[in-house]
Amino acid sequence: MCIMTRLLVRFVTFRNELATLWRAFLAPGTPWHLKALMLLVPAYLLSPIDLIPDVVPFLGWVDDLVVVPMLVSMIVRMLPQPVRVRPDGSKEIDGTYRRR
Repeated sequence: MCIMTRLLVRFVTFRNELATLWRAFLAPGTPWHLKALMLLVPAYLLSPIDLIPDVVPFLGWVDDLVVVPMLVSMIVRMLPQPVRVRPDGSKEIDGTYRRR
């Protein structure tokens, strides 16, 4: 697979993971500690403290382009999976984590 195809697949995956995080953040059954981790993603982007400062040309942005998708993927893997639907139609969230 060529590099452009891989980047496109990763971008689509990242977009889907962001949508999953948003839905999980709004879901009342998501544990509070995972919601706190979700808030770290925009905090990292807005924070002046980075692994590589943004004033360094190009490398400062590459740092954000690598760290943010890694954080998002890590948090999505930690989200509990809904396991069954209750009689009233709401979903019950299982406390086990996804394993990949």
